[in-house]
Amino acid sequence: MQKAKLFVFGLSLALTVALVAADKKAKAGDPEKGKEVFQQCGVCHNADSTEKKMGPGLKGLFKNEKMTNGKKLTEANVREKVDEGGNGMPAYKEMLSDEEKNDLIAYLKTL
Repeated sequence: MQKAKLFVFGLSLALTVALVAADKKAKAGDPEKGKEVFQQCGVCHNADSTEKKMGPGLKGLFKNEKMTNGKKLTEANVREKVDEGGNGMPAYKEMLSDEEKNDLIAYLKTL
């Protein structure tokens, strides 16, 4: 009886670890899909240079300490900027799914 309980506990623990790992991977985003999402951003932002178009060029974005608005450059702050827009940039909170935003951020990290 004790061995059966231990087996069920071990199986439950393994399943929980697998689900957490899968969820973390899903949140990480897919840079290839993010490149497709970025196509709508490319109207205003360069991906291959830091040169300003309508908005700032995003090459090397995640190598910077701060964003152009002065905030520390973190995934959360980039997501907030995508969600809320501002300073001429439209808000994408309702236009992009969470998965698309994860993919976009994964792509921006490759620039």
